[in-house]
Amino acid sequence: MSESVPVRCPACRREHLYAAPSYPCACGVPVTPPLDPCGAPTAVAHRVWEEQWVTVRCASCGRRGQWPTPELGCACGTVLRIPVASRPTPPVERPAFRPVTIRTAVDAVTAAAVYLSRLGYRDIRRADQRPPSGIGLAARGILAQVDPTARQACVRDVECLWLTAMTDSSACVYFSLVGYTEDARARADTLGVPLFVLDLTGIPRPMNGPADQLDESRAV
Repeated sequence: MSESVPVRCPACRREHLYAAPSYPCACGVPVTPPLDPCGAPTAVAHRVWEEQWVTVRCASCGRRGQWPTPELGCACGTVLRIPVASRPTPPVERPAFRPVTIRTAVDAVTAAAVYLSRLGYRDIRRADQRPPSGIGLAARGILAQVDPTARQACVRDVECLWLTAMTDSSACVYFSLVGYTEDARARADTLGVPLFVLDLTGIPRPMNGPADQLDESRAV
């Protein structure tokens, strides 16, 4: 349950009891901005884009997300911005990453699923829509494609994954055993699709900037 704090409108002096709304993290756990019980609300005179968002860290998976700044509409017509506590959230301890040695196509899919689980994604399953090549995996907020074949992924592979993810309003990630064509890597950079190569020990190696950023979140 969200924490409630007393709020007094600076315009009309009315008293309110406010609880911040929760939003679903990509891992499926509700995230609620921590309110500052000692802070004073401020009236919103004009809106600035940067001030409408607050960074909140998920206590379950450690992922940081941008959520709407808590606000309350008073009966007098004043919109109040509620202060958020600045205290840091304790780091989330995650289990050690245990890669799966790849000998078969099933091992490659399992290795990708283990990595996604390490990132905080839960209930990983086969994707409802089969990709043009390889095997699709899905979890709340993510769509992954695993290509266990001995060929480089091409531009079409990357674009199809991205389009399918966009349709589902999900992020996406591509895992390949042998890598990507130069055109595919360039297109993935443009679209922001993380590209990984699975080595035979089952460890995903980042192959572009978006993959580096995703891999860094693993240690958060």
